[in-house]
Amino acid sequence: MEQATQPPFTLDGKSALVTGSGRGIGRALARKLTACGASVMLTDIDEAPLREAAAEAGERARWLAGDLTAPEFPQQVVDATVAAFGSLDIIVNNAGYVWDNVIQKMTDEQFQAMLNIHLVAPFRILRAASGFLREAAKREAAAGRRVMRKVVNITSISGVDGIAGQAGYGAGKSGINGLTKVLAKEWGRYQVNVNSVGFGLIDTRLIQPIDKNAPPTIEMAGRSIPVGAPPAFLEAAKVACPLGRLGTTEEAAGAVLFFCSPLSDYVSGEVLIVSGGARG
Repeated sequence: MEQATQPPFTLDGKSALVTGSGRGIGRALARKLTACGASVMLTDIDEAPLREAAAEAGERARWLAGDLTAPEFPQQVVDATVAAFGSLDIIVNNAGYVWDNVIQKMTDEQFQAMLNIHLVAPFRILRAASGFLREAAKREAAAGRRVMRKVVNITSISGVDGIAGQAGYGAGKSGINGLTKVLAKEWGRYQVNVNSVGFGLIDTRLIQPIDKNAPPTIEMAGRSIPVGAPPAFLEAAKVACPLGRLGTTEEAAGAVLFFCSPLSDYVSGEVLIVSGGARG
């Protein structure tokens, strides 16, 4: 008679903060985290999809809408997470978007916007959480307990290998890798694993096929930002990828979930590339 196997891990009793969780990878991750037993604070700039994502994630989910690039909001959402759940065990800095151009056409506003969302906002989230993380670790150490906590910063192959037309995006994503490696060293003493997951082409609204008659855009801070990719580029990318396709949001979220779980308790300061084998 076969014995029932235990699941490889549970996140029961853990609480997480996932930014950019109204859509795409963040939304898929929120569902996975709650399915594993965690309580999750979802945050996004757009309230309507955020409400939907929280409903999908279930009764252990809470949400708070706001602009992560506003200097005061990162502290607010960290405080809201601790107030809602009494703890903060997992932080996933996932929020972001693209605003591309070749460097001679890129404005200061474009470049700074990319740094603000991909590097400054995660820095502020982590700085805001540092007090709780340090004090919790000290209490647990005094009680003879080791409790591992997790930070996962989302990066890109653009920040590792570079992609033409993405000076701002690539610089921000490269910067978050540097922050990951620094905090892995600073926070190891507090039993915090800090890692990055770098994505290739994942099938989200940011790379939807461009329709010349109705180019796709997203609304950010009162601006319509062009997004998407030419269909020919997407087809070429599939051919160049060893797996022959784009990644799904569920697959992307699965890689992040590994770094949120006890399976990664002895992994820190690493950048995991999730691109189907393709590189920039």
